[in-house]
Formats: sequence, structure tokens, C-alpha cells
Amino acid sequence: MCGIVGYIGTHQAAPVLLDGLAKLEYRGYDSAGIAVYDGEKIRTEKAVGRLKVLEELTQDGATLPGTVGIGHTRWATHGVPSDLNAHPHFNHDHSIVVVHNGIIENYLKLKKKLAGKGYEFLSETDTEVIAHMLDYYYKGDPLDAISKVMHRMEGSYGLGIMFRDHPDEVYAVRKDSPLIVGTSPEGNLIASDVPAVLKYTRDVYFLENEEIVKLTRDGLHFYNIDEEELEKEATHIDWDMNAAEKGGYEHFMLKEMHEQPKAVKDTLTPRIKNGDVVIEELGMTDEEIRTISKIFIVACGSAYH
Repeated sequence: MCGIVGYIGTHQAAPVLLDGLAKLEYRGYDSAGIAVYDGEKIRTEKAVGRLKVLEELTQDGATLPGTVGIGHTRWATHGVPSDLNAHPHFNHDHSIVVVHNGIIENYLKLKKKLAGKGYEFLSETDTEVIAHMLDYYYKGDPLDAISKVMHRMEGSYGLGIMFRDHPDEVYAVRKDSPLIVGTSPEGNLIASDVPAVLKYTRDVYFLENEEIVKLTRDGLHFYNIDEEELEKEATHIDWDMNAAEKGGYEHFMLKEMHEQPKAVKDTLTPRIKNGDVVIEELGMTDEEIRTISKIFIVACGSAYH
């Protein structure tokens, strides 16, 4: 499960992002990256391996000054673990940056359309398609571009987005992938789970499907997919940090058990298309698949019990 953290406020963003991502390490990951607006441009650092590698690379965030940023820890789905495939992902001139949890089911169709319009891709990910889609529809209004892209994407996604032209804003979007918003006097945050924000606030908003939020230093604005503004109520979190990491469950094993249906669904859904099972990662023809006589499934974890 990937992790997302975003921040806009009065503190330096990079240390907040790194701290939040550290609180999400229990979700597992193979690479990490952060992007911060430094007053002139959006700068990014990405690294394969543990978050410690990124912390050392950025001197605990000191090399990326700025008070607005987004960060991500990634489990490889589309493309192997690498610096290029790690998030955040950009459009062609690094003016739009995206972090993404979930899977875009029709990304190959969208990628083909964008390639036909001259867009070039550096990674193997479905997330880079989102960055270029936003570029394609962006005409100066981030909310309008995000809405248009949401109408065209199929699958699940939690997104954190920054636009260089709007340096005092961070946007977040959710569809079938958890995303929360935290608010405090020192700034506002987005995260894919509660533990990432508890150090800074216990007042959070839970985004519902196909909702968008615009974060500024002073406030939050919520919208539906049609750009209509929404009113939402905050929830006060009473859990301690240990309970928050367990999602309110008594222990991690119980949490994993209750997450199994969603994990199975998230694994199968993007690989069932028009009634057929399509496993592109195999790289095998139908004839080669038909020659398989035995399948071994090797696993461990709470499923053992």
C-alpha cells in the first residue's frame, strides 16, 4: 500500500513530509520521493529503498527549502522499483507534479492518446499519464483541469497535486483510495492515513469518492467532480499513535484480516477487462499461457491463520 503526504503552511515542508511518510512506513514500500516549491520552481528528490536513503539524500529535508510540498512512498505496480518510476511524477516542463495511490485501469488507452499528441513518457507508470493529462487540460484553472481528468480516468486513485502557477495551493482527489485532510494553525495537510498527521493535528476531514479539496495556508475548500463547492464537517481523532497505525483495530493481524477483501479486489479489478482476465505483467502470449500445467502460490502473513 502506497503512502501520500502533502503540506502547506508556515513550516518547512520537506521535514514535515519526511516525518509523515515515516509514520506510513508500516504500509510497506520500495521507493520514496518528495516535491517542494522553493519560490521559483518545484524541486524533487526520489530514491529507491528505505526512507532513510531519501532522508540522507536531502539532509533530512534541508536541501529542499519551501513551505509547500507533496511526498510519496511507492509499492511498484506499473514498472520496476527505480528512481524514474518512483513518485512524484511531472508533466514535460515540471510545472505540474502528482503523487498517486491506486491503479488507473485505462492508462494504456490514455497514454496512447497523449503519445499521439506528442507527449513523451519517461517512466513505466500509470501515474505519469495523470501528470500529462493534467497538462493537456490545464488552461490556467487547476480545478477545471482536475475535474476533466477525473471524468476520463477509470480505476482507483488518491492524488496529491501541485501546480507551479498556483504556488499557494495543494490539491487532493480521492476515488476508491483513502485520503484524509488535516487542519492546524501551522498549516494544512493531506495523507493517505491518520498517523501521518497526528503530530500536527487531530482534526481531520475524510474525503469521499470523487471529491476534490484545495488546501491553502489559511483554509480548505471542498468540491465534487463537477466543481460544485461542498460543506464538510471535521472529525476529531481520539486514538493514540499506536492505535492509529492499526486503524483502530486491536492489533495488526486483525487489521490485515479485515483488509484482505479490499486487497483481493484491488489486485483483481484492474486485471479484469471486458469480462476477460488480462495480466499484462506476464508478458506471455495466449499460447504460452496454455502450456502452463501447474501454478505455485507462495505467501505468508495473516492469511496463514
